[in-house]
Amino acid sequence: MKIGIIGAGFIGGTLTRRLTQLGHEVRVSNSRDPQTLAELATETGAKAVWAKDAAEDADLVIVSIPQKNTPDLAKGILSARKPGAPVIETNNYYPQQRDGKIAAIEEGQPESAWVSELLDVPVYKVFNGIYWKHLLEKGTAAGTEGRIALPIAGDEEDGKKIVSALVDELGFDPVDAGTIAESWRQQPGTPSYGKDYNAAKLTEALAEATPERIAEWKA
Repeated sequence: MKIGIIGAGFIGGTLTRRLTQLGHEVRVSNSRDPQTLAELATETGAKAVWAKDAAEDADLVIVSIPQKNTPDLAKGILSARKPGAPVIETNNYYPQQRDGKIAAIEEGQPESAWVSELLDVPVYKVFNGIYWKHLLEKGTAAGTEGRIALPIAGDEEDGKKIVSALVDELGFDPVDAGTIAESWRQQPGTPSYGKDYNAAKLTEALAEATPERIAEWKA
């Protein structure tokens, strides 16, 4: 697939490495000049581009930036992707640690619903709760005992199938976590967040989640 990645931090950079290893054609960007990604591009074979060009003709786009920076993305930044191409967002809201107060999220809007609204596209929430080193190193073949599972929230089944196949290709069991309206089940502070659970345990943890934000994850 042609994959565009906006954001080259721990998760975005890790996905650039893993997806190029798997043979995907990756265009990667950050908030600065593409030349700042020259080392990553040389290492991986990905093409470093301006953020406005990352989604061009993409079969799938990944947005992996600090939550507070989402409003800074250019309007229509994802419009050049192929029609119907899924958009994954990996973001988390860290009000005390990084992002400051985002009123809509504090008032109960799921983090990914807020991102989807700003980007003006449907999104799929995945890769937000796994430690980046585990994403890089702990993928295993399907059927491996103890294979780590990752939750995927999203509203459109066709797109979810594409995202699930990519998660499986990366070495993790995809678990349907419901709609974007239910994506609070995998936000920071919930039972599944940051855990390397298998599919059965992850399903249990998602079911145990509650929408109330705990003190650590409130502004």
